[in-house]
Amino acid sequence: MTPMLTAGLGLKPAHCDEALAHRSPGLWFEVHPENHLVDGGPRLDWLLAIGERHPLSLHGVSLSLAGLDRPDRAHLRRLRGLVDRLRPALVSEHLAWCALGGQVLPDLLPFVRDDAALARCAAHVTEVQQALGQRIAIENPSHYIALPGHTWSEPDFLNELVRRTGCGLLLDVNNVFVSAHNMGFDAPPMLRAYDAEAVMEIHLAGHHRDPLLGEALLIDSHDTPVSDAVWRLYADLIADIGPRPTLIERDDQLPGFATLMAERDRAHHLLTRDEVPA
Repeated sequence: MTPMLTAGLGLKPAHCDEALAHRSPGLWFEVHPENHLVDGGPRLDWLLAIGERHPLSLHGVSLSLAGLDRPDRAHLRRLRGLVDRLRPALVSEHLAWCALGGQVLPDLLPFVRDDAALARCAAHVTEVQQALGQRIAIENPSHYIALPGHTWSEPDFLNELVRRTGCGLLLDVNNVFVSAHNMGFDAPPMLRAYDAEAVMEIHLAGHHRDPLLGEALLIDSHDTPVSDAVWRLYADLIADIGPRPTLIERDDQLPGFATLMAERDRAHHLLTRDEVPA
């Protein structure tokens, strides 16, 4: 963990000027690298400008680490180029798949956690880390359906992936909350089951009820403020494992920068053990 990082925000182009001007202690920003794999232009220019003033994190959505195919080598070369230009404090990816036989799907899809999947994920994570020249953090997913055939619990699977590859964990507290609700298990014991020493980053986000099924199914939507229940889980988590760089994710129904910074500041105060503002 980089000591200077406390709480950060997912960076959106609409907030570029305000992000450049801000000087809050510990502030950092995260982007999806897929939006910046270009040789030049305004999108890369503003990201480079942000990176001169604030630490950056690259949070990938397309490496398909749990897929049957190896990570795309051309994509890895472009990603390495971006890593070399930005020197991000953190790089992360999802425990999911989204590509098969050259076709890329616009989603992060689940898989059965068995020995074959573990060996495949370990090989892919190792290849990515070697290609990028650095350790990456792997994020726990949200779950909406119960797949048959699991032989590993999710925490045990990810902990073993850490042991085999030396990767870290990106622990998404909202994903645990949503999955616990949808799958019918308790969130706090699951959070405690992850290898605390391996947690490099934490994500917090909002969720909403499914429009058809209502309360029976929660969706990890990133379009609402972080819920009080997730804040409580987060506060208990960092009390147990200590502070980790923490990101507020918001990808839809985007409010103003000041509103997002208020959520970010709440996490910052919890991490630094200051009094949390009302």
